[in-house]
Amino acid sequence: MARIITICNAKGGVGKTTTAINLSAYLAALGKYVLLVDMDSQANATGGLGISMNEDSENIYHAIVNDQNPSALLKKTSIFGFDVLPAAQSLAGATVELVTMEEREFRLKNVLSSLRMNYDYILIDCPPSIGLLTVNALTAGDYVLIPVQCEYYSLEGLGQLIYAVNLVQQGLNPDLQVLGVLLTMYDKRNQLNRHVVNEVTKNFPGRVFDTVISRTIDLAAAPSYGKSILQFNPNSKAASEYRRLAEEVIKLTL
Repeated sequence: MARIITICNAKGGVGKTTTAINLSAYLAALGKYVLLVDMDSQANATGGLGISMNEDSENIYHAIVNDQNPSALLKKTSIFGFDVLPAAQSLAGATVELVTMEEREFRLKNVLSSLRMNYDYILIDCPPSIGLLTVNALTAGDYVLIPVQCEYYSLEGLGQLIYAVNLVQQGLNPDLQVLGVLLTMYDKRNQLNRHVVNEVTKNFPGRVFDTVISRTIDLAAAPSYGKSILQFNPNSKAASEYRRLAEEVIKLTL
């Protein structure tokens, strides 16, 4: 049965979608069957894997709001064993429609229950806010992975997110575990970056991944070609970092 990992940060631009795409790709490359669920109406994870959707394309919204069979919505990527449950702009409407629905925080959990047996890992890419879609993703997850950009303001956002995770653990999903904090966009020449790494490691002992993701041009460019870093430049520094992260995740979730 799949381990479900929710990739979450209330702050945008921290490498959340980049991590969702590339961690999924390397888990698949290491022989795992992987499903990436795009819960962001901007659909960057969907588009970043070369899957084109228009406004009325059927997507995760139709499973969450209209109880449509999620198996019919799956898209295959060009990597063996790696599927996507895509998003499209219509998902933005779900935030409003969910408000009045029964069991509104459990809609995604119910959708994924029928898919869990088909995969080793299900990764959920969240929108950059703590709204109902993110709460659904945290309620559905076994683990939460928190990407944090190596910048001062990221530390403030991290505190807010940990608070939200604690609330979900208390009420909606007592089994949710913090898998780890992933430091992203690291530049070892930058003194502030090094300071943030030290601060996060000090404040979250044993909760920070050994792997740190560097700031590289390849990582920024790959999605515009609809590719993961594994396909775009498998010999790059970023590729080896995401491979190491995938190995670390497998070890931590055994």
